[in-house]
Amino acid sequence: MRGKKPLILIIDDEESMRDSCSLILTKEGCQTETAENGAIGLEKIKSIKPDLVLVDLKMPGISGMEVLERIREIDPNIISVVITGYATVESAVEAMKKGAYDFLPKPFTPEELRIIIHRGLEHRELILKTESLQREKRLMEENFITMVTHQLRSPLSAIVQFFEVILSDLISDKEKQKEMIQRAKSRVEGLLDLINDWLNLARMNEKQIVDKVAPMSVRKVLEKLVEFYEPLAAKEDISLEIIHSEGEDIVNGDESSLEQAFSNIITNAIKYNKPKGSVRVAILGNQTEVIVEVKDTGIGIAKEHLPFIFDQFYRVSRSEKEKCKGSGLGLTIAKKIIDLHGGRIEVESELGEGSIFRIFLPRAKA
Repeated sequence: MRGKKPLILIIDDEESMRDSCSLILTKEGCQTETAENGAIGLEKIKSIKPDLVLVDLKMPGISGMEVLERIREIDPNIISVVITGYATVESAVEAMKKGAYDFLPKPFTPEELRIIIHRGLEHRELILKTESLQREKRLMEENFITMVTHQLRSPLSAIVQFFEVILSDLISDKEKQKEMIQRAKSRVEGLLDLINDWLNLARMNEKQIVDKVAPMSVRKVLEKLVEFYEPLAAKEDISLEIIHSEGEDIVNGDESSLEQAFSNIITNAIKYNKPKGSVRVAILGNQTEVIVEVKDTGIGIAKEHLPFIFDQFYRVSRSEKEKCKGSGLGLTIAKKIIDLHGGRIEVESELGEGSIFRIFLPRAKA
């Protein structure tokens, strides 16, 4: 559902019916909105996108049957339940044909209303889950095709060419042969990194994270990473430091996966930096969250690319960093890990001016 109370819209020209249904459903933990006729109801459906709509068939102006048809046009996943004091088999059949999920004749008891609402909301949740799984399946298929056509075919073709040259005896110089074999080895290692990252992403799920969650210090993880990546930063002529702050830094998390998320962001800040640049890792926070800020003085990201940087295999061509290696999945994996921890990532960047990645994680409750 929405991650919050389900929203029910009641469309009925009888005020007493609207009020009584609202009272019953509010006690059931639902949010409710009302409309006294079909026209107002349709406007509310467009603006608030309810989970379920109760529709009276007999109303002045736009009829309940027309409202049902229009609901299906606006959003076919909204569940419609007909309520009417003029129930007949014919009207029930017609309502079902126009998209109604169920039919509740007036007068009805609070228990009858509760049962039909719960059943309708469960049906909606099943529809949304099915759609989500279908979208995920399509995305995986598209990403797999992308990986095969763009990420795998090109390096494999290069490796085959290297070996064809070596096997053809066109190069007799041992050093040149060794160089070509080394280049082929480098390509194979890149492919293995890509496949491992893609498998990690495909296998990552909420249960995998939840089973390993425990109170942990964000500061300790970042200190270890900064120490580990200092030689890489020094090799690139980039300063790397961690800035400490006062305050609690404990979150409930899976330490190894959060370490991977932070690692992906820090290594990007180093790889896409400028000579004599800097990477600053700061631990901030507020009353409810621990905030990790990774700020670099690198080449930055153009605004038009920012909405897509967490997409699988999405890369921005930058002539300065054409030789940077990677699977194109680092930020995707980082975001998925943070999402599974109930957190979020925000990015600020200016082309040529550097980037700031902020990771927000819920504090561990005392």
